[in-house]
Amino acid sequence: MLAFVLVTLGSAVGGLCRYLTAVLLTPRLTGSWPLATLLVNVLGCFVLSLVNETVLRGLPLRPSLRLLLTTGFCGGFTTYSTFNFETVSLVEQRGLFSGLGYAITTVSLCLCAHVLAAWIARSLRPA
Repeated sequence: MLAFVLVTLGSAVGGLCRYLTAVLLTPRLTGSWPLATLLVNVLGCFVLSLVNETVLRGLPLRPSLRLLLTTGFCGGFTTYSTFNFETVSLVEQRGLFSGLGYAITTVSLCLCAHVLAAWIARSLRPA
């Protein structure tokens, strides 16, 4: 039962953070791409990878905290469905290259966020 509560709580906080990011940043971010969605997905990939890489490298982290942060918070914070919808909308409104550019940029930055998180986790390795 604790797992359900942790995932629910994490998802609620993650979803609220995603919403607030969109509300606060969208009016300030100009450009043809949905940059708030890009930002939450890259940040979410970084947090998820940092937590998982830290655990994989042997640093102690309570399983309940890992569940809260990964499945809960990151699951609520990141958004593949919005990324997909916005990519298709870009293709329809601005053309194939704009949509593909956004998709490639998002995936590339998310992979870079993972590499950075893994590098940081390595530096946290216990002596």
